Amino acid sequence: MTSRPVCKWYDYRGQFGFPFCKNFVNVSELTRRSMLKRGLAAATIPALQWERAESIALHIGGATIHVALESDRLDLSTGVVFEWVSQAARAVTKYFEKFPVQQASINIFVAEKRHGVFHGKSFGDRGAHSRITVGQHTTEDELREDWMMTHEMIHFGFPSVPERHHWIEEGSATYIEPIARGRIGALSAERVWGDLVRDMPQGLPRPSDRGLDNTDSWASTYWGGALFCLLADVEIRKRTGNTKGLEHAFRAINHAGGTIEVNWPLERALEIGSKATDGNTLLELYEKMGTRHMEVNLSGLWKQLGIISGGRAVSFDHDAPLASVRAAILS
Repeated sequence: MTSRPVCKWYDYRGQFGFPFCKNFVNVSELTRRSMLKRGLAAATIPALQWERAESIALHIGGATIHVALESDRLDLSTGVVFEWVSQAARAVTKYFEKFPVQQASINIFVAEKRHGVFHGKSFGDRGAHSRITVGQHTTEDELREDWMMTHEMIHFGFPSVPERHHWIEEGSATYIEPIARGRIGALSAERVWGDLVRDMPQGLPRPSDRGLDNTDSWASTYWGGALFCLLADVEIRKRTGNTKGLEHAFRAINHAGGTIEVNWPLERALEIGSKATDGNTLLELYEKMGTRHMEVNLSGLWKQLGIISGGRAVSFDHDAPLASVRAAILS
């Protein structure tokens, strides 16, 4: 499985020897919201005027998800592609206990002579919608391995926050995606934790970093945000006797109206999430990581969770102090 997204706005493959998307554009300065302000984002969501398009309305998790596919240029059958979208929606529904918005649109474009899934983007203006590109020669196995569709749908379940807090939007989607897929059986526990052990060190702060709000790099945005979510998930479970986790915070935020379609201050979301998990975990962790450098003993945390790394695979110590927490995160 390839690494999850490691840049702002344009998703591409990670830095562990995997191929980058062709024609990558570094938009670390010209980010999604600044593009919206300049009126550029609308150009990335063209009206669907394909000569041959297939569409379907999926009814999953109490939502209607409208999917349009540029089908005449794709080797795969439309049924296989629509099932890929459906599985992602089921994973997100499992995590949030419902699909996070009542109406959503997914536009699937096709790139000639290519394999894989790339250029996933989600927006909240004019309703929750995503656009994503699939290579013309993509195989069913490649869709089965894809993380990006689930990642984009998770964005629907959290409010849009000021740009300096973009790390919580991307970091939460990066952390939740494999867990959501694991909960519906699409990924094994070994796969989920193995990938997190491999990739999470990218989020460790550098000595020069001044907190998540003040560090505008792909590592901090995606994996620093994911590290925040991992630490919050573990701490919530420790404080509540393993009866609640990060999903309860995100469900409460979403139930209170926090979706990609609305703009909220981050503190509002964290306050709702903290209250729903019987304390101030999210607010306290943000105080430590938002504007300050905080050292994290990640290897020590894996040991506490009972995750034993053995090169390309992991095994589990079921007698570790936080083994039950590790199990609950995927249950």
